[in-house]
Amino acid sequence: MKSTSRPKSRSSLFSFLLFAMTLGPVVLPSQGQAQTRTEIRAFETITLSTQQFLTGDMSGKPTILAGELRIPRPGTDKLPAVILIHGSGGLGATHDRWVAELNNAGLATFVVDSFSGRGITNTIDDQSQLATLAMMVDAYRALATLAQHPRIDTSRIAVMGFSKGAVAAVYSSNERFAKIYGPQGIQFAAHIGLYTPCNVTLKDDDKVAGKPIRLFHGIADDWVSIEPCRSYAARIKSSGADVVLTEYPGAYHAFDAFMLKAPIKIPQAQTTRNCLLTEGDGGEILNSKTGKRFDLNDPCVERGTTVAYNEAATAAAMLAVKDLLTGTTVGALNRN
Repeated sequence: MKSTSRPKSRSSLFSFLLFAMTLGPVVLPSQGQAQTRTEIRAFETITLSTQQFLTGDMSGKPTILAGELRIPRPGTDKLPAVILIHGSGGLGATHDRWVAELNNAGLATFVVDSFSGRGITNTIDDQSQLATLAMMVDAYRALATLAQHPRIDTSRIAVMGFSKGAVAAVYSSNERFAKIYGPQGIQFAAHIGLYTPCNVTLKDDDKVAGKPIRLFHGIADDWVSIEPCRSYAARIKSSGADVVLTEYPGAYHAFDAFMLKAPIKIPQAQTTRNCLLTEGDGGEILNSKTGKRFDLNDPCVERGTTVAYNEAATAAAMLAVKDLLTGTTVGALNRN
């Protein structure tokens, strides 16, 4: 049930979030259970190009973003939490449903809006508006912000991403990136990616923190191919990573988009499903087949994708994520 006192969209929220930098967290009525506390928290980040990110160049544009924090129950006890990073379409009903499921399981949630503070609506047709890897900086800054909250257990903060945002969620497990961009003394307790783009082989990407990495992907996905994720998971598993790739037969991209009544074709959506890329010298991304520098004008980049809801895949993924975060894995991390 929606509260009439809530701003009508997350984009409209940003118009007053600059005040939050001086006034502190903004507390809003929650949409869910009466006991849920909702806070809008602004935090500082930077906007980097892919090359800047890979070379550790911090001279990107300073940016203020915001996240919606929901505390599922009152009290003083410290709770596990999940940071959610959206995909190319921005925030929507799919993320709200995940929040409700996770809150009902006793987990706090912090939904990061990487677009509104940058003046972006979505990147579906034009991925050049925001480098995918740049969203990883947002994830780390959100981790630092959430770790300061008195109700959050800093040892039990997981990160979960969707498509473009899944890159930030999954690859933030990389020791190299955590060392450059992660908050000192804090790391994510688990890394969860739904329909993750895994088609870029990065330097030392098999050197990951010893935390669970979970990938959930539809085999029929024609926006983000599952094949590179199979190779990536096998590669890091051979290096000792705790990684599991769960595959859903017949499931397309955004298989958890429950509001869809039928599959939808997006004719102008950019896709690198047939691009295999690698990190070269100086932070350049190269087409693995041609050896040439990659950009979105590369012949391997195509347009036209499908999104479709798959009830069975969604139910299975939600159960697996909740079991991971509330059961024997994240809930037990760093308690000894």
